[in-house]
Amino acid sequence: MSTPSPGPQPLPPTIELSPTDLLAAKTRLVAIGFSRGGDESARQGRSEEPGEYVVGLGAELALRDLGVDPFAVLDRAKAGGDGGELVSLELFGSSVEQVLLIGLGTGRGQDYRRAGAVLARATRERGPAATSIAALADDDQLAAFTEGLVLGSFGFHRRSGEKPGESARVILTDMLDSREAPRRRVDRATVRAEASWRSRAFALTPSNEKGPQQLEQWATEAADRAGLGITVWDEKRLAADGFGGILAVGAASAYESRFIRLDYTPRKARSDTPHLVLVGKGITFDTGGISIKPRDAMMTMKRDMTGAGVVIAVLGALRELELPVKVTGLVPTAENAIGAAAMRPGDVITHYGGRTTFVGNTDAEGRLVLADALAYAAANIDATAVVDIATLTGAGKMALGTSLGALFATDDDLAAALTAAGAAAGEPVWRLPLLDVYEPMLDE
Repeated sequence: MSTPSPGPQPLPPTIELSPTDLLAAKTRLVAIGFSRGGDESARQGRSEEPGEYVVGLGAELALRDLGVDPFAVLDRAKAGGDGGELVSLELFGSSVEQVLLIGLGTGRGQDYRRAGAVLARATRERGPAATSIAALADDDQLAAFTEGLVLGSFGFHRRSGEKPGESARVILTDMLDSREAPRRRVDRATVRAEASWRSRAFALTPSNEKGPQQLEQWATEAADRAGLGITVWDEKRLAADGFGGILAVGAASAYESRFIRLDYTPRKARSDTPHLVLVGKGITFDTGGISIKPRDAMMTMKRDMTGAGVVIAVLGALRELELPVKVTGLVPTAENAIGAAAMRPGDVITHYGGRTTFVGNTDAEGRLVLADALAYAAANIDATAVVDIATLTGAGKMALGTSLGALFATDDDLAAALTAAGAAAGEPVWRLPLLDVYEPMLDE
């Protein structure tokens, strides 16, 4: 099947660093950060009498040059100072048309990330912006603010006749210290955020535009961009090598199934360099198969390949990030459709390596394709750790809602590292138990 070209999408913003002050940037939109002083409860807005407003001295002086008293504006708006809170002021008769005062909360990375996202959305509508928020940020806050600027600009749509727009422009002012260190921090944060941007675009692409062969194309583009090794199994090779789970799930689809391997090796890799394996579920659409889903549950199933999109996007960013460990990405991808060739409840499937699965419900397709990929990893890769990323399963959403991802791990150190990484990235996870008493249920 042919794959239509995606329509024009918003572009990530251009982020500039400048040693000049806020007004020297000569933009119509300027943004400053603010917080509440006082004790911890006051800074989080939980005190009946929160502390005084705090803004940077340079930002305060710049606003007073415009005839704006930031403290009076914030007091009139009864601003609480939470991360990402926005107080907007329109100016008339001035070269600056709009002032944004953006809450920085308690200074956590997530507060700065939300602040960046708020500014990005405003910039998308009003043109170039200058901000002093980054000037007093530490390295982690600067990185989080940059990620917010990039991801807050994200959008996805299909509008006929629309031309690609220009990327937004944000100037980080008052960057008076060493130019190299902040620039490198911003660049690395931008690479990470753009990887997330790509994975979101992959997930939101309609399923009629992204069968497994399109995931193969995206993986090939990532390999070309990052100098990765790539190996692809088509259906003939999948059958020859015994990937029965992938083939069974995709049997009724008009799209051929695929298994994709991407390999990143750092330039100074040695024999003892750690080797991480990322496995991403790549179901490009999930009807549930013969065990068909209800209509409402099917509406978001174009996103059932989000794990695969994450793996492809991450691998494509590793060369720019100069990651010092080896990383292999494995993407088992198929469409779980309905048709005469569809797998049935009661079928027995033979996976890579020879283990069999009894199919009790064809809507458990993710486990079937992941079983092939994980068995392949166990047999062929001497991995330091294996991380499986999947939209699996709805029970996790029922247990934790939409603000937390479910985490299972057999290693406490790995679980702690993933939890810390999720907190740093603003994508929190919650570890769920793996107990011995569950073993008989898993064996059934």
